[in-house]
Amino acid sequence: MRRWLAYADRIVTKVAFLLAPAVHLLDLAGPAQVFSTAADIGLGYELAYVAETGEVPTAQGIPLKAGTAWPGLTAADLILVPGWRAPRLPGTPFTEAVLRRLREHHANGGLVASVCAGADALGRAGLLDGRRCTTHHEVQDELAARYPLARVVRDVLYVEDGGIVTSAGIASGIDLALHLVATRHGPGAAARIARSMVVYARRNGDARQTSAMLRHRAHLSDIVHRAQDLIDARFTDRLPLGDLAKASGCSERTLTRLFVTTTGLTPLRYQQTLRLERAEHLINGGSAVESAARAVGFEDARMLRRLRSRAAAEPPTSA
Repeated sequence: MRRWLAYADRIVTKVAFLLAPAVHLLDLAGPAQVFSTAADIGLGYELAYVAETGEVPTAQGIPLKAGTAWPGLTAADLILVPGWRAPRLPGTPFTEAVLRRLREHHANGGLVASVCAGADALGRAGLLDGRRCTTHHEVQDELAARYPLARVVRDVLYVEDGGIVTSAGIASGIDLALHLVATRHGPGAAARIARSMVVYARRNGDARQTSAMLRHRAHLSDIVHRAQDLIDARFTDRLPLGDLAKASGCSERTLTRLFVTTTGLTPLRYQQTLRLERAEHLINGGSAVESAARAVGFEDARMLRRLRSRAAAEPPTSA
């Protein structure tokens, strides 16, 4: 993720969707909706749809129009390959010229991502060799056998490794796209998009690989959602419990009780979880621990180190 973070101040990010015949609509529409909503709220995204033919049949029977010429892409941009229908992991339907385009974009510093069977295109392009990756649970074994140099991580929603981001099947593309928005713009922006799309709940996967701001949104308490909205938007700030309670329209005691009941965390622990998750992204992107600690609101690195140690010691929980 180092490459994308370095370009977070660019005004417009292009997201080029590479479409294969029999593309799954939700593999495409889920992340497209995330980035389209991000554009609607002013985050600066421009979407393009590219294929090797001007009309692309879908797995669900609706034909799609696509461009056959690639937009100009920079290292700030993303190529995303949605999956397509097949009874087993299919052979990649793309030509060598298209696979070369994927390799060149990544080599130039750009991000490349896939949903479901789209991981096969990345494998054919040589982008999975030596990297952690994932795909739909039904074809994970085939992906591992086809690309023995890849390190397939099973039963998680998404995996990122060295500028390559892969996700599981179908709706997990939404999780992947929200993760990328949170990485680039912070959890508040991703939470706003998620609430607009009404996608709070996590369905499966390793909790350590999921976004905290969505993992703890699978509840129906408006009071807690209001508090979370404020924490998500200002998680790097000092947020007294009294201010959160006032914004939520209840007493401090009531807010704490409801927060723990619905999320399993206190408001402070929730804020610390967001800070820790953001800090881990920064550290994985090359930042020093001290710099990451200051960036997420800690006065020094001591608290961040304690939180990282505590998180490492905790057993994984299902999402």
